[in-house]
Amino acid sequence: MVRPMGRVIFIIIFLSLPSCARNEGPLTTFGQKEFETLLNEVSEGWNNNDAARAAAAFSPNAIYSEPPDKQLFIGRKALFEFFGGDNGRDVNMNMTWHHIVYNPETLIGAAEWTFIYQGEAAHGMVSIKVEDGLITNWREYFYESPLEWDAFQGSNKF
Repeated sequence: MVRPMGRVIFIIIFLSLPSCARNEGPLTTFGQKEFETLLNEVSEGWNNNDAARAAAAFSPNAIYSEPPDKQLFIGRKALFEFFGGDNGRDVNMNMTWHHIVYNPETLIGAAEWTFIYQGEAAHGMVSIKVEDGLITNWREYFYESPLEWDAFQGSNKF
């Protein structure tokens, strides 16, 4: 039996196309590496007193909170102002990430951090939702402490 070659060649060519050409979504996925890069954009913006850079990591309608709405900012514009606006803050912020995890199936990640501003230090954790490569939801919890990260972890270091 002789098979028609045209159909076999079409199938091979179709399957070799990038996924975006087959209408199966983007060629690349947003994974752990991309999530870490996104968080580093936020911290680099803060650490360099560049509110625009930090705010650019958030979606236009992002929600940024510290429960239960102790701090609540809605939208990139509000975050830009909170992060220092056009003039920046009087004193640079300093953010250091410790553990960063991301689940590409749920588009949710989390990270531990140390944050220093105006001589006050805090350690904490943030839960983040990402859509289209931008932060849509940021919910943070923090604990003010003068301890360095290593000492702050106490006996539960990892």
